[in-house]
Parts: sequence; C-alpha cells; structure tokens
Amino acid sequence: MIKQVSGLSEQELLNRLSVLKDSELLFERGIYPKNNFIFKHALTQEVVYDSILTRKKKELHNKIGKTIEQLYKDNLQDHYGVLTEHFISSKNYEKGADYSKLSEKKAEKAASINDAISYAKKRIYCLEKLPVDDDVEKKIVSARTVLGLYYIQLVLPVEAKAAVDPIVELAIKRNYKRRVSQINVILGFYYHYVDENYPKAIEYLETALKVAEELNDMLSIVLANNIMGYCLSDNGEFEKAFSCWEKALGINVMANVKWGIVAIKANIGLWVYGRQGNVELAYQTSQEALRIANESGDIFSKGNANYALGFSYYLKGCLKEGEEHLLKSVDFLQKSNQLVWAGLANFHLSAIYLGMGEYETSQKFSERAISMWQHSSMGSSGMRWNTISIALAKVMNNEKDINLDEVFKGHEDIKIKWVKGWALNCIGTILLNIDDQHIFEAEDWITRSIKTNQKYGMMWNLARDYALYAELFKRKGDFPKTKENLSEAIKIFKECGADGWVKRYEEELV
Repeated sequence: MIKQVSGLSEQELLNRLSVLKDSELLFERGIYPKNNFIFKHALTQEVVYDSILTRKKKELHNKIGKTIEQLYKDNLQDHYGVLTEHFISSKNYEKGADYSKLSEKKAEKAASINDAISYAKKRIYCLEKLPVDDDVEKKIVSARTVLGLYYIQLVLPVEAKAAVDPIVELAIKRNYKRRVSQINVILGFYYHYVDENYPKAIEYLETALKVAEELNDMLSIVLANNIMGYCLSDNGEFEKAFSCWEKALGINVMANVKWGIVAIKANIGLWVYGRQGNVELAYQTSQEALRIANESGDIFSKGNANYALGFSYYLKGCLKEGEEHLLKSVDFLQKSNQLVWAGLANFHLSAIYLGMGEYETSQKFSERAISMWQHSSMGSSGMRWNTISIALAKVMNNEKDINLDEVFKGHEDIKIKWVKGWALNCIGTILLNIDDQHIFEAEDWITRSIKTNQKYGMMWNLARDYALYAELFKRKGDFPKTKENLSEAIKIFKECGADGWVKRYEEELV
C-alpha cells in the first residue's frame, strides 16, 4: 500500500524504510511482503504528521482510502473504520458518510452500541457538510433518527431527543413516514422517562404506532409497543402494558431476534407479573429469559435476564438467590454500559440487604443506584425512591439524622404507581421505627399505602402493607389486630406465590 500511495519503486521504498529503521524511528512487523511499519514512538508520528501541509494531508488521506478500496475489495468490511477516518480527513464527505454508515451497521450487528453511536455522529457530520438537496436531507433525517434510537437502547433520553430535535419539522414536511414514526417513539420515550408526563408520552407513542402499522414497519411497531409498555406499567395499567409487550414479543419471536425476546420477557416478568404480585409467573418468565440469554451469549441479555430473575427471587422471599442473580446482573449491565438498568439492579440489591438486616450495605447499594442514574436525566420517581430507601436503612440502623420533611417531599414527587405504593410503605416503616412519637402518623401512611396498592392491584406490595400494619398493632399492644393483619399478609403472600415471605411471617405469627 505504501508503494502505491508514494509512487516510489519497490527498491527505492525499501531503501528509505531501511534508513528509518536504522534510525530507530520505525520498527517492522511481519514478513515481507506482508510486513507492516510502525512508528516507534507516538510523539514522532505526531510530529511528522503535523509537519505535512494541510493540502498534502488531504490528498494523502484520499489516496490511501482509494488504495485500500482497490487492495482489499474482497474483504472491505474489515476496513470500514479505517476508510471512514481517511475519507473524513480528506474531506471527501460523501464517501466519509457512506463508510460511517457501514461502520455503524457493523458495530450495531456486533451489539457495540457505543461504537455505533460514534460512527452515527460521524455520518451526520459528513452529511451536514454536503451541498443540500432532497437526497442529502433525507439521509440526514435517517441518520439523526437512527442516532436517537441508539441512545434509547442506552436509556439516554435527553441525548436521543437532542439527536432528532433539528429534523422533526423536516421529516414531517418531507413526509418521511417511517422516520416520523420513529421520531415519535423517541419523543414518547423522552416525555415518559424524563418528564414522567404519561398522557403526553402516550400521545406520541400512539401516533408512532398508527404510522408504523400503516407502513407495516415491524421495527417501529416493536419500538413503540415496548416503550408504551413501560409507560402503561408505570401508570399502573398492567394489563394494557402486557398487551403491548405481547405484540412486541410476537414480532421478535417471528424474526428470531434473541436479545429482543430476552428484553421483552424480562420486561413482562419485572413490570407486569412482578408489579402485580404474580410471583410464580414472574419467576417462570425470567427463568426462560435467562435460558435464552445464556444460549445467545450476549452480555446485555444476560444482564437483563439475571436482573429479572433476581427480582423474582426477592419477591419469592429467596434473598440469597436474589442477591446472587442481581450481583451477576450488575456486572453484565455495567460491562455493556447499561447504567440505568444496573442502577435498578442495585436498588433491588438494596432492598434485599434491607430484608437481610444488613442496613449499611443497603444504603451503599441505593447510593450506587443514584450515582448510576444521575447521568441519564432520570425522572424524579427513581431518585426519590432511592433517597427514601436510604432514609429507611438509616432508621433501621438506629441512625437519627433523618430529615422527615425531605422524606415526605420526596414521596410527593413520585409518579410511578408501583414506586408510590412501595414508598408509602417505606415511610410508614420509617415513622414506626424512628421513635415512639410518630406511631399515629405511621398508621396514616400505612393505610394510604394499602389504598394505593389495592387501587392498582399491586398485591405483593399489599401483603407487605398488612405485615407492616400488624407490626404497628403489635407496638400498640393490640394483639387481635396484630394477628388479623398478619394473617391477611400471609394469605396474600400465599396467593402471590411468595413462599419465603409466607414462611417468615408464619413463624412470626406463631
């Protein structure tokens, strides 16, 4: 390649390379004629490169790119990334955009979403340097929409919205229906996740679905149904959420997209069966997701599936098994840069350690969850959820520096219905245990928790409420009421399939 780019004869080229080797500026790898020459020091390379005139650099990068195309035409896919850099450096933005797209798709296929994002940004940079015409505008709309979809996969809604904001009106004006559908998915995701504005999010998602179904665009149908599922579940509409995820699952099964199958099954296990308190179905669905994830070998899928299974073990009352799978989940999710999901797994580890009586460890895992969520502009519900859990762990550890006003205010900001039911119970527990002065306040929060969890059919949460109510009556010395509420808790836990919690509270009842 050096010979073709330099235009030197073979003998002249070898002589010059020999001088550079003898001067210890270069060293040689491989055996002639498949040898490579590398600068011994990066600083030397930088100085030499900077000494070349800008116009000459541009010509050399373009020539190198074209030479690679000729020499490696039979396996060009191995050189997409290098070609991207050379053509961008040569200001050949048309080819830079083409190879950026090919590099991006290659990274996507390998599930390297961060690399795909990097190449998507380069594609946009190249396209926006080209003279504007209808074809270029259409490519810019596509490139920015795809970048937004990549950000959604990493749960980065602010970045996703920023990617599509400049092209929303253009996509509508040009009637690029497929991209309009996907842009609505991205905006729906943003208003659900950041603003927690469920009516607005659903409005965007319904528009996305309508257009996608008209076009029979399966990818957009899956994306819209998946995010609609999250939105409906967070709003306490679990059966509707299940219907959305069932549609998305069917398309993934038909296309045999294993990571998609795992993701949707994990969602159903976590956010439908888990939140409803159907523990056995949550457990079975999560086990199936983990089996498929292990077959695929994809670390994001393993992270998702272990999270779902760990959560279902927690709901069962099998805390050690839950801890094991959630710790695996955090490891896999961090490695795949899925920090929001890793944060969720850390939160449920916090709950497990709280259940084990390891209160300082519980605090640490809630703090880790907050740290992981801070970069993603997560809505207030998740953050408040963790701050309340930290306050509870401190109280149970006999720490007294608790700002109750902050705890109460934190509850007001929670919009996710299942989290609200959980938080009400936590505040009741805080007030019951902080001192002897708040027992009547505690009763108010517990009864509010019972009403909330009854209203949305969150039965596992409801069982916890009755167990806590029994503890309150025990503190009052009202043992008939203690027995009545503990018996109700045990009954509901049995109906849920939460055998470990049944055993714990049956022993307490005795």
